[in-house]
Amino acid sequence: MKIGFIGVGIMGAPMARHVQAAGHDLFLVRNRSPLPDALIAGGATVCATAGDVARQAELIILMLPDTPDVDHVLFGADGVASGLTPDKTVIDMSSIDPIETKRFGEKIAGLGCYYADAPVSGGDVGARNASLTIMVGADEEVFARIHPLLACMGKNITLIGPVGSGQIAKVANQIIVALNIEAVSEALVFASKAGADPAKVRAALMGGFASSRILEVHGERMIERNFAPGFRIRLHQKDLSLALGSARALGLALPNTAVAQQLFSACVAQGDGDCDHSAMVTAIEQLANHRLGPTD
Repeated sequence: MKIGFIGVGIMGAPMARHVQAAGHDLFLVRNRSPLPDALIAGGATVCATAGDVARQAELIILMLPDTPDVDHVLFGADGVASGLTPDKTVIDMSSIDPIETKRFGEKIAGLGCYYADAPVSGGDVGARNASLTIMVGADEEVFARIHPLLACMGKNITLIGPVGSGQIAKVANQIIVALNIEAVSEALVFASKAGADPAKVRAALMGGFASSRILEVHGERMIERNFAPGFRIRLHQKDLSLALGSARALGLALPNTAVAQQLFSACVAQGDGDCDHSAMVTAIEQLANHRLGPTD
């Protein structure tokens, strides 16, 4: 197929490379950041605007930071909508507002085209390994058509429900991930300040009921202080804002989500918004007046 891919950053670049490796022709758009050399070397066509991408591609994938970015790329000047013709498909794999997603889907449907929201979980590691979890909001027929393409990028691919449902599932995912990062941060800082080697505590807990993917991957990041971004704090902060905004609309209390959001806000205030979200531990360290590290 001819596939447009808009948003080839930390996550999008390896995802697009897997699509390209599966034999699909890629159409990209120039933006402020240089396009990945591997995609260009693989034969990707570079277009001047998102509208040009939509004119040349049969299906367009978006992987963008936030709701306004998706709105602009879809419906701004020379946006995707300007280049769509009937029966083309748009898949938004960004993590954005579920309510706005439904509106985007309705507008694209009004152009005689198909829309799916398919946010992902698994971080940069999952993107590189094509092992992402993909949560899809779409009609069943659209899901059946796009599933082989999604399978180039992920392994656990689930149709949640109609358009917007994928984003609801992703918000739920981000709540769980944030609260797990907060729990691992507290546990390891506690262990370290109490006089135990946090690396050995983590190794012990990995064999028990407290074991988790967060403890495995992000616990190691915390101990090694490797906060190079896989998923940036400011993006997770944005996702929790979506969760809390939706909770207000639903009349729902999410107390621990609010605490995690405040900890991310503290990290941003310290200038760490572009660090990996595992760097939430630095906010816990500040509260404890103790830097995580092995004992002598």
